[in-house]
Amino acid sequence: DMTLHEKLAAMESLWEDIARTPESIQSSAWHKDILDERRQRLADGQSQFTDWETAKVDIRNKVL
Repeated sequence: DMTLHEKLAAMESLWEDIARTPESIQSSAWHKDILDERRQRLADGQSQFTDWETAKVDIRNKVL
């Protein structure tokens, strides 16, 4: 069994390796469809971006 620290270190190592070549990762068709819909909502003015700090606060407020 791995400790929590070992598991997190392994996960970080795997993520760093995968993130080196993001172009090699193919998204599934359903994910592309969702992204296309979101881009269209942005283009139509039906949606807007939220900065990460604001998004984190909003998420925390919803789950607490």
